[in-house]
Amino acid sequence: MRSSPLQKTIAVVRILTSVFFLFFGQYKLFTYAFAHGSFEQYITSYVQTEAVGFYRGFLAAVVLPHPTLFAYVVGVVELGIGISLLLGLWVRPASIVGALHMASLTLATWWAPGHNVAFWRYFGAELDHLPLLFLFVIFFMAKSGETWGLDGMRRGR
Repeated sequence: MRSSPLQKTIAVVRILTSVFFLFFGQYKLFTYAFAHGSFEQYITSYVQTEAVGFYRGFLAAVVLPHPTLFAYVVGVVELGIGISLLLGLWVRPASIVGALHMASLTLATWWAPGHNVAFWRYFGAELDHLPLLFLFVIFFMAKSGETWGLDGMRRGR
């Protein structure tokens, strides 16, 4: 079965999106400073001022006591998403993980503009996370790994 122009466009966007996550993941895994300082500073900032209330508690109780471990976990997750999107392999599970990761970042940084500011500013501040979350939904729903990806080869297309 031939792929439609829309399926091909989504596949190109999937592959281009993979580049971001390959860069994000490799930086976090292969740069000493991220796992041994920078990540902890980010989480501390999120806990002090930016995170949504219930998520602040999770970050403070679970992530902040083990910043190096979680820094490497985030790096592995992002690199895994990048590889999956690039190869078109297990794109649907990777899209679920990616959407959860973007939701996590959104919850961690929601109050970055401050409290009691215009509502639209919160969404404006999340332009790093929300569009990627939406792309993961599209990749999942479109089964984008089946066009120009190993998911399609596994299905015999």
